[in-house]
This record gives sequence, C-alpha cells and structure tokens, in this order.
Amino acid sequence: MYDEQQRPDHGPLAGFTVGVTAARRADELGALLRRRGAAVLHAPALRIVPLADDGELLAATKDLIDRAPDVVVATTAIGFRGWVEAAEGWGLGEPLLRRLREVELLARGPKVKGAIRAAGLTEEWSPSSESMAEVLDRLLEEGVDGRRVAVQLHGEPLPGFVESLRAAGAEVVGVPVYRWMPPEDIGPVDRLLDATVSRGLDALTFTSAPAAASLLSRAEERGLLPELTDALRHDVLPACVGPVTALPLQSRGIDTVQPERFRLGPLVQLLCLELPGRARALPVAGHRVEIRGHAVLVDGELRPVPPAGMALLRALARRPGWVVARSELLRALPGAGRDEHAVETAMARLRTALGAPKLIQTVVKRGYRLALDPAADAKYADV
Repeated sequence: MYDEQQRPDHGPLAGFTVGVTAARRADELGALLRRRGAAVLHAPALRIVPLADDGELLAATKDLIDRAPDVVVATTAIGFRGWVEAAEGWGLGEPLLRRLREVELLARGPKVKGAIRAAGLTEEWSPSSESMAEVLDRLLEEGVDGRRVAVQLHGEPLPGFVESLRAAGAEVVGVPVYRWMPPEDIGPVDRLLDATVSRGLDALTFTSAPAAASLLSRAEERGLLPELTDALRHDVLPACVGPVTALPLQSRGIDTVQPERFRLGPLVQLLCLELPGRARALPVAGHRVEIRGHAVLVDGELRPVPPAGMALLRALARRPGWVVARSELLRALPGAGRDEHAVETAMARLRTALGAPKLIQTVVKRGYRLALDPAADAKYADV
C-alpha cells in the first residue's frame, strides 16, 4: 500500500493550472506559482498608463502646492513614487515635497511607508491592517469638518471612502496618478476566458479590482458572461489578493477566497491549501489516486494526463466503482464525434499515462469502471 511518508516532493500545486490576470508584478506571482509546481496561464486583463503627461494630475499637484491640504493619504507605493517623479519632471518636485512635509501624511501600509521615506518624508501614521477602512475610521475620529484631504487615487474603487469624508464635511481632492486601460492585445485575455469557461483552469487569480472588472467586461462583450460566472461559481476557484479586489466579482454573485494578509505570498499559500483540498482522492486497486487539473497523483507520483484522458477519468470518478457505458464516456470526450472507438483509443492512452493499467477495468460489452477498493464500495455507493 501507498506510504504517505514516501511521497515525492512535486510541489503542492503540481497538476493544477492557475490563471494570472495581473498587469504589474505578474512575473513575481507567476514565479511563486511555478515554484510550487503549478502551470501558469498569464493574460494581463488591463494595462497601467502613467499620467506624467496628464493635465489632470498636473492641475491637482499645482492646486495642492498653492493651497495646502490638511491631510494627504498615500494609498500605493507605485502611485506615490509616480506622483513625485511626475512632479520632478514638471519642475515641481521640491515644492511638492516641501508641501508634503507640512501636512499630516498617512500611509495605507508598509510599502507606501517605504516609498514615503525614500522620498525623504515621514508618515505620521499607518494602519497595521493595511486597510483603507482603518484610515477612514482614524480620519472620522479626528474630525474632518472643514479640513482639506488629498487622496492619492490608485485605479481601484475605494468604496464609501471619499463619500464618507465628504459627508463628514471634508473637502476631498483626488490625485489621479495612473489609470487602468484595456490591454493593447486582447488575444491573451480571450484565451484566458476560453480556458476558464472550458474548465481548463483550476484557479484564476486577481490582484486588482480593475482587472476583475475588465475580465468581466470582456466576457460580456463576447457573450460569455453567463458561462464565465458559472465556471467561477462552481469549478474554477477565484482567488483575490484582498476584499477590494473581490468587489466586481462579488457584485456578480461570485464568491472568492482571500488571504488574511493582502500580499502575493499569502495568496499563493492560500492556493496551496485550497486546490489540493478540492482534489478528488480515491482508493483504487490498492493505490491512492488523486485527480488534479491536468495530472493525477498515483501513490504520490505525479502522472501528467492528456485532456481526453482527464475527461474520461473525471467521468469515471463521478461514480467510482460503477460501470460507465462507452456511449456516456464518448459524450464526455472533447470533440470526439460519434465513433466509440475514440473512447478505446483515449482509454488506452489514459492507462499508459497512469502507469497502473489495473486502475481502470474493462467490463465486456458494457463499458469501464474505476477498480475501487472493496472496503470503499459502501462509502461511494451513492455518489
């Protein structure tokens, strides 16, 4: 019998395919996933356009230099650095930094804090939770009536943040440092959508709300929104880096998983728990068989399986130990047509891929069955 202690080190995400929608830091996220064994399909769902030449950012910067705010809220490191760099390009770098030294400067989290200090400034406060809700609570507790609050916008919705400050009497000035735009090449996004709706992915990751909104929008344009939402509700795990990122998905009734700390590392760690936990494991012919996205673990050994073979294996695993007719297996095969000989060909390749032919039994004139161990028959009899 299989000994769990002898399991080879194949990585917790081996056999799974994970989609990445990120525009920035996609390489870092992809590397973390591959290091843990995942196959990665990347398609940036948007692109970031810096506003160094944008009149709106220039006007907001001049306005803040001319009329000092009481509070400046820095929300992202990349956005804060981009703002200072743009100001330097306009010859306004020193006036902006002088102004920021005079105000109450709040940083949303440690990365923003690092960007602030790299610019020679010191933040007055930063929340331990990295949550804009905690920043809002502090401002409202201090009282903002009649105060001027500048908020460095970062392309993601800040639900209720600006509205709450204005309702409490603040004058809110938005500082739009960069904008999200659709990708120039939509081809990769379409391939990612196709892979999601066909269940070619096991998980789809989101690191920004605009990326999630952009993917949903493209699916709607292609008439695929019902298929996409169905896939994300039932078969493809949507994993978001945090609650703000999840908002566009939740508005469509799609539940997501999120790490406790809103970082790429914890997001990958969460997938390392969630995906293996969802994999089907069965005792078959004296072996432990774990069915993953594009591969199978047989006694802990990773066995890649072609798509047709995976389709057959999933059909058999839905009723382990029961005979599944060739006609039913034929319907499960992608693009197989009407020839039941295609089932025999795919089944032969599946047995070869699994490396243990006795896992699947041929039942003459009836079909095939997973050779479920007798002791497990009762457990799976009504599956």
